[in-house]
Amino acid sequence: QVQLVESGGGLVQPGGSLRLSCAASGAILRIGDMGWYRQAPGKQRELVASITRSGRANYADSVKGRFTISGDNAANTVNLQMNSLEPEDTAVYYCNADVYNYYGGRDDYWGQGTQVTVSS
Repeated sequence: QVQLVESGGGLVQPGGSLRLSCAASGAILRIGDMGWYRQAPGKQRELVASITRSGRANYADSVKGRFTISGDNAANTVNLQMNSLEPEDTAVYYCNADVYNYYGGRDDYWGQGTQVTVSS
């Protein structure tokens, strides 16, 4: 089994910063792409940022220039540095990983989610 555990959410004022972290563990052979998604109340889950195993990053237009995604292939971790946060960034943030396991399978895994609230 594979688990993704997120940390780093919380309450921050507009203009502030937060850093989200996600660690994958379990029967992992290797991980392909990893990413962060978010879901605000009443809205669909959307991609925030993703990163390939080779380090290529992709960002939603709404966070370009403010958020930075980074990954560590050896540690099976992915981080999201969020700067200049806006109230519109308020959402539950989910970590996602494309995992190749020891049993020859490949599955998409999700973390439990971490709340980010941007408010004065």
